[in-house]
Amino acid sequence: MQPKLKFLDRYLTLWISLAMAIGMLLGYLFPSISNITNASSIGTTNIPLAIGLILMMYPPLAKVDYSLLPKVFTDKKAIGISLILNWVIGPILMFILAILFLRDQPDYMAGLILIGLARCIAMVIVWNDLGKGNREYAALLIALNSIFQIFSYSFMVWLFINILPNKLGLANFNVSVSIKDITQSVLIYLGVPFLAGFLSRYFLIKTKGKDWYNRKYIPAISPITLYALLFTILLMFSLKGDKILQLPFDVIKIAIPLIIYFVLMFFTSFFINLYLKVPYDKNAAIAFTATGNNFELAIAVSIAVFGIHSPQAFVGVIGPLVEVPILILLVRASLLLKQKFYPQQ
Repeated sequence: MQPKLKFLDRYLTLWISLAMAIGMLLGYLFPSISNITNASSIGTTNIPLAIGLILMMYPPLAKVDYSLLPKVFTDKKAIGISLILNWVIGPILMFILAILFLRDQPDYMAGLILIGLARCIAMVIVWNDLGKGNREYAALLIALNSIFQIFSYSFMVWLFINILPNKLGLANFNVSVSIKDITQSVLIYLGVPFLAGFLSRYFLIKTKGKDWYNRKYIPAISPITLYALLFTILLMFSLKGDKILQLPFDVIKIAIPLIIYFVLMFFTSFFINLYLKVPYDKNAAIAFTATGNNFELAIAVSIAVFGIHSPQAFVGVIGPLVEVPILILLVRASLLLKQKFYPQQ
């Protein structure tokens, strides 16, 4: 039987839209929200948003079985494909799309690049289950992406935002990002929930058992991701709702390259794996892992490096609004491709 999204996850786009609308309404009715929120900051870190973003990351990282990570290297072909798709093709494709569509708006361009560099470690589990992918294999890829992201994301952002645009002569693109700032952001927003997820999984399974952990604890904490995401979006939109209402065409401009990115990444990955005779369950796991993005991390880094009112953070918020409906459509496409190319599996 085909797995189905839970009620909250099925209407995620609706909940995000409501959070945006409520946030804008609150910002309009209570303008002092901006001053109150800014007062609760330490340096460049806004405490309420930091809490929301860290909570957003924790449940997906707590679901990953890190003890299985060594097994991922036994299938060198598939892992090699996944790494190339995630850390070479994906970032380069988003970089090219950002140049093509947002070259005249360098701040939006930087926000789009940040999304392309943040590889998916969360919702891919949902897409993989719906697409009948290999759950264990998806978990292994997510674990690998989690580790790789901590050690490489800061360098990737520095390379794709500071170095490449200047080398390519993009005169209208002049954004300065230090490796130190990115590393600090990644350690806070990915390192903290990663460590919390790893430790909670290790000690709770040790004391309560794996069955209790998977049947009781994980279902109990899973909704935290959605609640924290909605809280973060509501807070952000309460601070910049007026700008969103003034810039509806900007939302469309941002959405177009994102849609192209998701579609190209999925079909490129799927047909490369098909050509290399990768079984469907692994093909789906690799394709959805390569297609989805960790918009939580992109939002967190945008806020920490560029500020809560920045255009880069605005782009990050648009990410999940586009990703969710497009990935749901790609799940259906994946199942149709399974019937056509993998009839016996």
